[in-house]
Amino acid sequence: MGFSSLFQSFSKDLAIDLGTANILVYLKGKGIIVNEPSVIAKNIITQEILAVGKYAKEMLGKSPPFIEVTRPIKEGVISNIEATMEMLKYFIHKIHNRKTLVYPRIVISTPLGITSVERRAVKESCEEAGAREVYFIEEPMAAAIGAGLAVQDASGSMIIDIGGGVTEVAVIALAGIVYSKSVRIAGDELNEAIIKFIKNKYNLLIGDLTAERTKIELGSAFEGNSGKTMLIKGKDLIEGLPVSLTINEEEIQEALAETLAIMIATVKSTLENTPPELASDIVDKGIMLAGGGALLKGIDKLIQKETGLPVYIAKDPVCAVALGAGKVLDELPLLKEISIKD
Repeated sequence: MGFSSLFQSFSKDLAIDLGTANILVYLKGKGIIVNEPSVIAKNIITQEILAVGKYAKEMLGKSPPFIEVTRPIKEGVISNIEATMEMLKYFIHKIHNRKTLVYPRIVISTPLGITSVERRAVKESCEEAGAREVYFIEEPMAAAIGAGLAVQDASGSMIIDIGGGVTEVAVIALAGIVYSKSVRIAGDELNEAIIKFIKNKYNLLIGDLTAERTKIELGSAFEGNSGKTMLIKGKDLIEGLPVSLTINEEEIQEALAETLAIMIATVKSTLENTPPELASDIVDKGIMLAGGGALLKGIDKLIQKETGLPVYIAKDPVCAVALGAGKVLDELPLLKEISIKD
């Protein structure tokens, strides 16, 4: 075995989807091996990291004052660089088990609006964790590749990536984003809409985790009522006591309508600004949906109704970005072509 092949055997290259809701890590040759909430819990007295990922998320809204539970990425923007760096280093070290002689190439997918300062901080944290090279690609591009779109073709493709904190709509051709638009309305905002609706209608305050469960169980973007109901628990705002309440699918559809309308307006605006030749390609090929928000029942039917175009959901919408970022690890010329240049 020559030196270069020996080096490669130790170089476990990674692709990371740095999402508002979840962080996904793709290990070359293995696939996605981490899919955890983007949450970190820290003891603010000792500065010790207590939990990262799902265990940290379980602490949300329940921790004592000396434990700080943070979601460091909000609305597709790194709101806490230090916590993001700690989270990244935790997962990279966990995957490589702190082995020496591991110098991975790392591809990180980032939201459209990431700043050069944020990129530099993320790059430094990856290098501190042992990366030999760090590349950045934009999330809609990664999602398009992960969804199987031919991004290098002259023929245009349209992708809608509905994440936790941001919805990104992009038209892609010739390995570049021709036109894109993003709005800080996505999965988290849908949760907030449910919280607000329940509060206004029933004077009942529910937590984020309850709202998320309600969205998954009863959430619907398109007309139709299956008669499905769900028991939720929260705090009565008048009495201040814990209470239970049964809600139905129709109510949650009403709760989500306004937020979904903003997302649809973003899609329409992108279509209006798409060059005519590419617009005709999209008429033929339709629109691809990716991200966790693509799992909302009827979202494809709603977009199809509002745009008049065929809409398809990626085979694995939640993992599309990570899969796309992972795929380009095997295609270095494409990676260099699509990576963000400073």
